[in-house]
Amino acid sequence: MSEEIRIKINGQMHGFQLGRDLAPTTTLAFLLREKLGYTGLKVACDQGACGSCTVLLDGKAALSCMLLAVQADGHEIVTIEGLPKGDPVVEAFAQQCEPGYGTALQCGICTPGFVMSATALLDEKPAPTLPEIKEALSGHICRCGCYAGIAQAVQHAAEKRAEIRAETRAETRAETRAETRAETRAETRAETRAEKGSKS
Repeated sequence: MSEEIRIKINGQMHGFQLGRDLAPTTTLAFLLREKLGYTGLKVACDQGACGSCTVLLDGKAALSCMLLAVQADGHEIVTIEGLPKGDPVVEAFAQQCEPGYGTALQCGICTPGFVMSATALLDEKPAPTLPEIKEALSGHICRCGCYAGIAQAVQHAAEKRAEIRAETRAETRAETRAETRAETRAETRAETRAEKGSKS
């Protein structure tokens, strides 16, 4: 009897039969790219040395070319396709072009891996220092040499995320105040009606 491997990928649960859908030696990178079509994930060195194949495994950056698919059984995987539309990290990489820093991407082969590691970093440390950013991305290679632009893009992504959090908190507070006022008015009207009813 074949064993079922279950992996949650970009929010969707997938089931695979070991021996039929994948071999014990199938890498997670091969499964994601070749079996499921998540070609945003790039495989460059296939030896865990360049970081291009980075995905999120339970929220942590992981090299998918160095993981067997069976090792992801019961875990959650997010590829760059699984990031939300308008993601601040993706947008920061795309928009980065400041003089003195350059762009955060050129050929794009390394970009998805950088984005995923940056996402994992910002999830853990919302306001990282430049040394922390460099440390988190130190396992990645950019053959176009965009390192300064990449670090700058991550800093801008952190700033944008902070703005979004602040806006969300402000909206939540405004909604709470509006609900409180509505409840107070409703209670006041109910009390007024009750008083008029008792007098009549």
